[in-house]
Amino acid sequence: MNTEQALAVFERGAHEILPVDELKKKLAKNKPLRIKAGFDPTAPDLHLGHTVLINKLKQLQDLGHEILFLIGDFTAMIGDPTGKSKTRPPLSKEQVLKNAESYQDQVFKILDKDKTKVVFNSDWIGKMSALEMIQLASQKTMARMLERNDFSDRYKAGQDIAIHEFLYPLIQGRDSVELKADVELGGTDQKFNLLMGRDLQKQAGMESQVILTMPILEGLDGVQKMSKSLDNYIGIDDKPDDMFGKIMSISDDLMWRYLELLSFETLETIASWKTEVENGENPRNIKFRLADEIITRFHSSDDAKQAQQNFINRFAKNKVPDEMPEFSFESGIKIANLLKDSGLVSSTSDAFRMIKEGAAKIEGEKISDRNLVPESGTAVYQVGKRKFAKVTIT
Repeated sequence: MNTEQALAVFERGAHEILPVDELKKKLAKNKPLRIKAGFDPTAPDLHLGHTVLINKLKQLQDLGHEILFLIGDFTAMIGDPTGKSKTRPPLSKEQVLKNAESYQDQVFKILDKDKTKVVFNSDWIGKMSALEMIQLASQKTMARMLERNDFSDRYKAGQDIAIHEFLYPLIQGRDSVELKADVELGGTDQKFNLLMGRDLQKQAGMESQVILTMPILEGLDGVQKMSKSLDNYIGIDDKPDDMFGKIMSISDDLMWRYLELLSFETLETIASWKTEVENGENPRNIKFRLADEIITRFHSSDDAKQAQQNFINRFAKNKVPDEMPEFSFESGIKIANLLKDSGLVSSTSDAFRMIKEGAAKIEGEKISDRNLVPESGTAVYQVGKRKFAKVTIT
């Protein structure tokens, strides 16, 4: 594979590569690059949003590059301040180690375990003396740190910034020095931290790493980033039927973004599917292909096929049409108002009656709670045998 072909793999789905010319020079040497990506084990489970980076690592691993999967067990105890409006509560060492073990179990559903080097930044940061930590802190000024948007916004708003939070980007940068990284991957919200790695490598007399940022994946609502706290996520440990149903619930437009960032199909193949849809192919069938690939990756091919059949059987039973009215409401709307405002019933009292009779459903499941406040995301709502609406709650 020549330099331009390799570069195309790096660029697929990427938001930004800085500097591209430096990456070309590194690739032209025709030797494996040391590619670093760090993950702080702040929660026990990963969702598909996390796998955007891991998928990119897999693509680069398949090119023959050396993957350094950095578990930030030390930095997790600090807490990444990126995008936060207040200081994060610290995690205990026991919590971090338990989460780290879970991460390793999950990431090797994508990465080749035998070709991945797992490293923990406590191995070097945890051994630094107080003097060495002070020397690290002396390499950057407060003014430089306040260039970071979230720090700057908090400072201007008079919100607290704990001193240890300024250490986070410095430690992440020091990780790149210790690992002699050629390339570091991160989300778009990590750009400041990634650039810090370039700066510290240069100050250490090393060749600076290239940074590659990946987009933040939107959740099922297509608006906010995928997050467990927003309940708009697909967990990689979700059951096959749940995973299939969630994938089928995304909008037709969002489907293409998921394919670009989550699928290992070639861009040419995905482009051909777009042409098929433009020529009349039902987008549902493309979602079937995406769901099959994702569920096979995290479960098995048999599980994927069974989940698809279960989905077809459930919706065939309910005779869900391919086309239906679509509505969008803000979170907090009660089920009776949702049914009325989406035209499925004539009034809230009619909604209560339909719920009592078992004639109102969400994704084929009967609604039993008349005071239900539906969760965010997209779902098919049904009243009776012939009234359907696709509703997105943001």
